[in-house]
Amino acid sequence: MPAFRSIKRLSAAALFAALPLPALPALAQTTTGSMNNLKLSNNEPIQIESDKLEIKEQENVAHFTGNVKVVQGAMTMQAGNMTVYYKQKGGEKGSIAGGDADIDRILVDQKVFLASGEQQATADAGTFDMASQTFTLTGKRVVLSEGANVFTGCKLTVLMATGKATLESCGGRVQIQLDPKSRKQPQQN
Repeated sequence: MPAFRSIKRLSAAALFAALPLPALPALAQTTTGSMNNLKLSNNEPIQIESDKLEIKEQENVAHFTGNVKVVQGAMTMQAGNMTVYYKQKGGEKGSIAGGDADIDRILVDQKVFLASGEQQATADAGTFDMASQTFTLTGKRVVLSEGANVFTGCKLTVLMATGKATLESCGGRVQIQLDPKSRKQPQQN
């Protein structure tokens, strides 16, 4: 149970910052949008479930394997595996079990799924780099959706501090399917 306290530090800056883009410009090999509408709370607890947890204190790593599920508020992430790399804190060795680990990066793989409300993202793998505050989803087909709007590419990069998101095609073209009914209608007085 103590390992869960240290993972709580992953919250806002890490696990779910890369959910789908609300709106993107027309088709291109790369497209950029903003994800500022997704706000996370550092105050909300994170619950992590997996078939197995292996902590390697000497290597500063924790491996969650098999049916990994992470929930914080309305946000959910699922993956086959999640590896958390942590670093020394102020010259002292951090400890996942002791709850005093500084997270360096997080790797997730084997069918990654992120969801918050109507927003969803799927990919083969993902990386959260805490130093650069960057999240990247990759795969043969990275799919982002919000309701009937669907964005498809093979690499999504999100700058967590600003919410700037870039979807790349990796050879072909980024594909976007927009439902005109999803646009907000102006209020009538």
